[in-house]
Amino acid sequence: MSGGSPVAGGFMRQRHSQGYASSGDDIEDDACSRFQPSTTQIPKARSWIEVIENILWIASAAFIIYFGDRNSNLIYLLWRDDRIRRWPLYLGMAGIVLNIGIIFYTSLLGWGFRKSEEKLDVLTPSAAPVVAILGLLSFCLWCFALWPIWSFLTLPLLFSLFMACIVISPYLMPGRLSPQMDTLRTD
Repeated sequence: MSGGSPVAGGFMRQRHSQGYASSGDDIEDDACSRFQPSTTQIPKARSWIEVIENILWIASAAFIIYFGDRNSNLIYLLWRDDRIRRWPLYLGMAGIVLNIGIIFYTSLLGWGFRKSEEKLDVLTPSAAPVVAILGLLSFCLWCFALWPIWSFLTLPLLFSLFMACIVISPYLMPGRLSPQMDTLRTD
């Protein structure tokens, strides 16, 4: 930058338009074109309470899947038991698959944009209510389908399975999302 006034080891660029000095924009004079050194983010260490909570959710889901209804495991029950109402179960599974598809689609669509703050604001508000309503509908359909086996225990069982999926899901990603490198911008 040439042609500025000397300031502490360098030159400061000055703009000579009439409206510039009066608008208060001189504070961010050259902020967008300065190089910001990239720093590697160190993942935050989890507290013991968080780790124990995660282990309890996973252990409860493993217990539910392994013991099922005390006679056979959950996978066998879902596959072969005649007490389960099949159409609500299938509709609930379709809703969950569709919900996961919407979440992956919006996350991958937002991952490709450079300025995700601008583009993702358009996508997320329209997808969030659909995901929430579809998830609630799927949960209700699963409760209706599995009620003949566990009756009132169906609600905490399904909630425990849901929380275990939430706890495990960050570890199922194929690769970590790397932070974008800061580059010189001249806008």
